[in-house]
Amino acid sequence: MKKFLWITILAVLAALAGIGYYRYYWTFGEGVKAGELNFVVRKGYIFKTYEGKLIQSGFRSRTPGSIQSYEFEFSIADPKIAERLMVSGGKEVELHYQEYIKPLPWRGYNKYVVDSIISIRDVTP
Repeated sequence: MKKFLWITILAVLAALAGIGYYRYYWTFGEGVKAGELNFVVRKGYIFKTYEGKLIQSGFRSRTPGSIQSYEFEFSIADPKIAERLMVSGGKEVELHYQEYIKPLPWRGYNKYVVDSIISIRDVTP
């Protein structure tokens, strides 16, 4: 009976570890977003993370008669990438990101995490 109990406990722990890995560490998708960098900030109460917003060109309307711009909110895990983006506000940037199912407090507030910068260009009028 004790052997069955230990096997059951180990199976439950392995299942919980697998679910935790899937929800918080498994990369659901990845891609590239381009647009004008609106801001990058460092914020948080316990875990200080870098958060940013990218404004993409174009407009969409979810309801008739209203206009809403495309906004891409993201977190940045690497401080070197965040510092480089902090001095690039208002410029046209291309960012590579990874999408996770759920965010982690020490990785950022968003499920989209920027892991590299592809290009930074000045905005041409």
